[in-house]
Amino acid sequence: MWFAIVLVGVLGVVAGSWALVTVLRPVSDPSTVAKYTYARVTAGKVGQTLNLDVVARWTSTLAGSNRAAGVVTSVDIKPGQLIASGQVLYSVDLRPVVAARGSVPTFRAIGPHTSGRDVSQLQRMLTATRFYAGPIDGTAGAGTVAAIKAWQKSRGEDATGTVERGDVIFLPSLPARVTLDTKVVSRGASLAGGEPVLQELPAAPRFTLALTTAQAALLTSGTRVDVTAPGGAVWHGVSGEQVSDQQTEIVTVSVDGPKGAVLCGRDCDRIPPEGETRLSSSVLVVPTVWGLVVPSSALVTGADGKVAVITDHGTRRPVRVRTSAEGMSVIDGVRAGERVRVPGGDAVPQ
Repeated sequence: MWFAIVLVGVLGVVAGSWALVTVLRPVSDPSTVAKYTYARVTAGKVGQTLNLDVVARWTSTLAGSNRAAGVVTSVDIKPGQLIASGQVLYSVDLRPVVAARGSVPTFRAIGPHTSGRDVSQLQRMLTATRFYAGPIDGTAGAGTVAAIKAWQKSRGEDATGTVERGDVIFLPSLPARVTLDTKVVSRGASLAGGEPVLQELPAAPRFTLALTTAQAALLTSGTRVDVTAPGGAVWHGVSGEQVSDQQTEIVTVSVDGPKGAVLCGRDCDRIPPEGETRLSSSVLVVPTVWGLVVPSSALVTGADGKVAVITDHGTRRPVRVRTSAEGMSVIDGVRAGERVRVPGGDAVPQ
């Protein structure tokens, strides 16, 4: 006895959601059913792409606190900007506040004869900005003081040789991608000193898909996901780790760059650092295959497991199925323009 296995995919995409219904049932051999119709073999493509929303979200950690008191007269970095040692972050009373690398936070002024790890941190910043060429010895000797004066003069300040507490914010690592707390640091805002103002961001935001259990089952690790970036560029990624929530039955799937790369590459600063950003994407569940296409219902499977089609002459012709999706199949073993039998319709075998 011959059987046909029919796989029917019904896909609906509404506001970033979709549903897939699979019906699996035995069907009579088209050569013996009471009614059938014909489908013509045509050249085309078969694949399945799901249009879903990818959510991008940054995580952040506190990186530094303000020590300057006065009115913010300028904000000199953009949210999510990558900064280096010596970079001006903002100005208070027209006095620039810069970033420097160091594990010891700013806690005092640094001037002639000051010693300590914070002095070493300042010396490294002055070296990076090419104002200092002496030893990193943690002591503000004559060479360090001269470098401080030259640095201050370049900033348009009085060359006192003393770096005030509010002049520098030491960050654990540089370069770093950072953002200022705009609720605290904005043009015209008043600062008293001590406010946590600087957040450090990772190299890239996290990209995820939120799916039902049934939806997630269709995505194997490495499924291609093309994400439309702000501005219209396309980031090519792949599905990664899946984490299930038993209570909500929602599966969170990470979207990563291919071969461990960062999905957003060098354009991660296009993603706003605050809140969630939703980006449209295409998930290639079934890769597109070009070839000769017939309805999947035209395929018949014998007891030996071999697949065939029935031509309009009643001949069973063995075929090889290359792919199937949404009720259509690409097959080898037929010619374009031929007709094959499909159960249903009003035609009666002769």
